[in-house]
Amino acid sequence: MIAVITGDIINSQHADTEVWITKLKNLLDKWGSAPETWEIYRGDEFQFKCNIDDVFWHFLAIKSLIKSQENLDVRIAIGIGEESFSSEKITESNGSAYVNSGRLLNDLKSDGDTVSIKTSNDPIDRDLNILLKWASKDFDNWTMATAEIIHEMIMNQDYTQEDLAKKFTISQSSISQRLKRANYELIVETNHYFKKKISEL
Repeated sequence: MIAVITGDIINSQHADTEVWITKLKNLLDKWGSAPETWEIYRGDEFQFKCNIDDVFWHFLAIKSLIKSQENLDVRIAIGIGEESFSSEKITESNGSAYVNSGRLLNDLKSDGDTVSIKTSNDPIDRDLNILLKWASKDFDNWTMATAEIIHEMIMNQDYTQEDLAKKFTISQSSISQRLKRANYELIVETNHYFKKKISEL
């Protein structure tokens, strides 16, 4: 089984494309090579495949990166399933993971949510989607400053608050306050729960 993330940038027409697309490409490039593992297409849509254990953390890394750009957000559809055909281009690969993710993104555009998951197991989908809806009440309201801090913590899990304070040239207490406001410890717990539920598939 694999995970496929299909997403699109919200408000992309009101932002400097070169800035966000360069940052997104650099992030996705850390996880695999284009166009086999990831691809950006139709201007502001993208697709990326990864290990199922990493998908929640990767979703958060993308979300926090995009939210750290002014006026931008991202819609993300997570599909879990099989890969029945692997092409040199991810957008030409196929299987239930791709179908689940692609169809789900269309649903997200119509229902107004910013993240959802589709697997072959309806009870697990129900549990995880309720969790994602609650979590998104926080994620969707991150400020640019909060998103920046969360992104650094996700990408550099060995960082201390002191490391972050030096990087952002603010006090350690300010870093601590931002992490508390962002419920970072709860985010880590949610990641563990997400992995546990997906391991039941």
